[in-house]
Amino acid sequence: MIDDYVFAGHAAVAGGAQRLSVSDCLADLVLSELGGDDWFGDFATAAARGETVLTAGVPVEHVERVLADLAAAGRVRGSGGLPDRLGHRLPVPRGRVLGFEPIGFDDGAGHSWACLGGLVDDVRAATGIRPAGNGLIEAETDAREAARWLTASGLGDPKVLFWTPAVVLGAR
Repeated sequence: MIDDYVFAGHAAVAGGAQRLSVSDCLADLVLSELGGDDWFGDFATAAARGETVLTAGVPVEHVERVLADLAAAGRVRGSGGLPDRLGHRLPVPRGRVLGFEPIGFDDGAGHSWACLGGLVDDVRAATGIRPAGNGLIEAETDAREAARWLTASGLGDPKVLFWTPAVVLGAR
C-alpha cells in the first residue's frame, strides 16, 4: 500500500490534537525553517520540535501535479523542502498507517479537506465517505475517491484545485 507513495515529510505536532492532520490549518504544527515548509525532512529534527510526529506521503502518480502547484507559488526544486523531497521520489519511511487525508496546495501552503468549510460534508453527501474519529479516512480507496471527487467538483476553488490522498503514518 505505502509502496505507491512518495515521502513528503514529517509533521511535528505541538500537542494536544484530538484530530490528526498534517495540515497547519488544523493541527498546531511546528514549522520547518527550510523554505517555508510545513514539514521536516528528517524524523529526528521533527521529533525534537514537536510532541507528536506524523509522516506524510503523496501517491507517486500525483507527484508531478503537486510539484506544478508548488512551482506556481515559486516553490521549486532546488529551493529545499517539499519540492526537493517529492522530486527525489524517496519511499515513505515505515510506520503505522493511521489513515489518509485529502490535501491540496494553494500559494505553496498545504490545506486539508477539513480546512475549507464544508468540504467534508460535501464529500459525505456525494460519496458516503466520511472521516473516522481521528479525522482521517481509514481506507485508501475511499481517500482516493474523496480526492478525485473533490478535484472534479471544483469546490475547493479558489484555494485548492487539485486534491491528493496523503497517507499519514504514526511514529515508527
